[in-house]
Amino acid sequence: MKWTSKPFHVLSVSALALMLVVSGCGSKSNNSETNNGGAAANTENAGAGSDAGKDFKIGMVTDGGGVNDKSFNQSAWEGLQQLEKDTGAEIKYLESKGESDFEPNLNQMVKAGYNLTWGIGFMMNKAITTVATQNPEAKLASIDSEVTAPNVESVMFAENEGSFLVGVVAGLTTKTNKVGFVGGVEGDLIKKFEAGFVAGVAAVNPDAKVTVQYVGDFTKPDLGKASAATLYNDGNDIIYHAAGGSGNGVFTEAKDRVSKGEKVWVIGVDKDQSIEFGNDITLTSMVKRVDQAVQIVSQELIEGNFKGGTTRTLTLKDGAVGLPENNPNVSEDIMAKVKEYETKIVNGEITVPAK
Repeated sequence: MKWTSKPFHVLSVSALALMLVVSGCGSKSNNSETNNGGAAANTENAGAGSDAGKDFKIGMVTDGGGVNDKSFNQSAWEGLQQLEKDTGAEIKYLESKGESDFEPNLNQMVKAGYNLTWGIGFMMNKAITTVATQNPEAKLASIDSEVTAPNVESVMFAENEGSFLVGVVAGLTTKTNKVGFVGGVEGDLIKKFEAGFVAGVAAVNPDAKVTVQYVGDFTKPDLGKASAATLYNDGNDIIYHAAGGSGNGVFTEAKDRVSKGEKVWVIGVDKDQSIEFGNDITLTSMVKRVDQAVQIVSQELIEGNFKGGTTRTLTLKDGAVGLPENNPNVSEDIMAKVKEYETKIVNGEITVPAK
């Protein structure tokens, strides 16, 4: 079983499972060293049509962006859908309209007897911590939020490393030497996207200026569209967004302009967003393999290898962040430069800033 959208480091699910194990750390770091080979081997053997998970119920709670956000909530749900196909596990999601829904939705899953409940997004940290503390026998897992609790397994990503690579693409592609970054809610997580992108642009084009804007929300495409309009009007010809559902508005603004003959680009995030928004406006994307992380951790639970109390960070070296497999708008020369910087990051020659 291979990546469905491959960064340069193409890993099988079993290989990433091993990375998940060996990169684990936290209050129970010795847990992450248990059954290393077994987890990988068992994951490899779980193929389509298996009923290994038929007695398991695994659910997820989205953040305010919803399950069809074209971004990381959707990617997480796709991971669970693949798990259902591979193992027969029962899966379900609950959508949150806002922060007030996080805790009730998590509790609903826990009280319904779900074997594992995922909370998606860093804004769910407080709610997951509360529910985990109140329900010590329940098992929960978190994406993008490090939760300190013995019954929660947390998965983080080195978004700054993947963002550096799309910064290289932007720096070498821009015609105006002006590129933009649109973030959702300002905080440590999205600052990783911003810092990596700014560093990547500067590495290959020190004359280029990066203008940063935050819209303050992950669920408002109209705010993303307005921010993009301002940036494009100011001469920025490429915008990288890390704004969840709000980033969909960046694509809408770019589409409107391209239809009128203006040449502007968007760099997508989390998924290969050219699939949704088209290659006429999507320069490339910073793919973050939330789907595979959710699938593998859930499968480890089924196999009896849940690692509560640990946090692991998945990196460029793990193949968990990077560019999509297909980049028709990026020249061979620029792709070669991206590969050069990828190698330097993986080898430790470059440390990408995270803030």
